[in-house]
Amino acid sequence: MSLSESAEQTEAAGAELAAGLKPGDVVLVQGEMGAGKTTFVRGAARALGVTKPVTSPTFTLGNRYEGSVPVAHLDLHRLSTLAGEDPGLLDDYVDAATIAFVEWPEVAESELEAAVRVRLEHLGGDRRKIDVL
Repeated sequence: MSLSESAEQTEAAGAELAAGLKPGDVVLVQGEMGAGKTTFVRGAARALGVTKPVTSPTFTLGNRYEGSVPVAHLDLHRLSTLAGEDPGLLDDYVDAATIAFVEWPEVAESELEAAVRVRLEHLGGDRRKIDVL
């Protein structure tokens, strides 16, 4: 568990986690709206060599980025279930060559083999509690 006092510290926590990841790893990122999930992923993506802007894929399923390894950033907030969705819905983002970060993963946890779980909690202002499980 760590405490973050700023967006920069939340990004640094993401970068620290990224140092131990390898292609094929899936990171499930949980937390309420505004908890800092995308900020955490942005820091991890930067540490993995991504130079393009890293933004929340809320209105799409996901974004792919090129870095030192391919990075995928998914946001499953709009899905209530994977039932009725294309069975290959996650295939463009989760594969053996890519490090994938999944926000709002609850809907797909049975489909994803997580290497790491991260839980962010908003503590007011810029403060965040970050648990890496």
